[in-house]
Amino acid sequence: MNRRELMQCVVVLAGCANSGSLRAALSDEQRQFLLDSPSYIDREIGYLSPVRRKIIAAMAETIIPRTDTPGAIDAGVPRYIELMAAQWLNDRERAIFEAGIADMETRIPREFGKPFHELAAEQQRAILEDMESAAGDSTWYELGNVARTFISDAPFICQVKELTVFGFFTSEVGSKEVLRYDPMPMHFDGDLPLGRDDSSWALMMLINRG
Repeated sequence: MNRRELMQCVVVLAGCANSGSLRAALSDEQRQFLLDSPSYIDREIGYLSPVRRKIIAAMAETIIPRTDTPGAIDAGVPRYIELMAAQWLNDRERAIFEAGIADMETRIPREFGKPFHELAAEQQRAILEDMESAAGDSTWYELGNVARTFISDAPFICQVKELTVFGFFTSEVGSKEVLRYDPMPMHFDGDLPLGRDDSSWALMMLINRG
């Protein structure tokens, strides 16, 4: 099973709102993987330390904060990021992730006097913006670079942003409370007009990544 096929299985394990339609397209190998896998919610990960979990949670919530709609923490995104970092990233990607989270754990308290997760929201946002500026030469930021595989040399901030967005919008919370959700079967329309303030349909998130 390749990484793209595994990603589809992880989406189903994460309990996304459209797992039924996605499951129908899975191969026999993918279905067996799902049958043999423990529940995503109940799975023990044990990859990040308690402090690093707080850092990742604060980063994810800074990227998708709770406003009048749920935020990343409400959707269980920090746990999703830990699972993906532990079991889906390859060795090169995981090394970048681990170096990035180690830097956040050691550098931020030294420069700001407090751990990242204890800083004010404005400081947290400014730190992530500085990290993005420093990573701006990555191909991850190429204009229109949206339909692609995971970039193995993407900087840590890019990894966290991508996993946060994907984890949020394929969660039940993101699908039902932020995207427009219809539990009835839908057909795919590749040219469905959206109003200026309309959110996309939950099903489209999976089709566009499929």
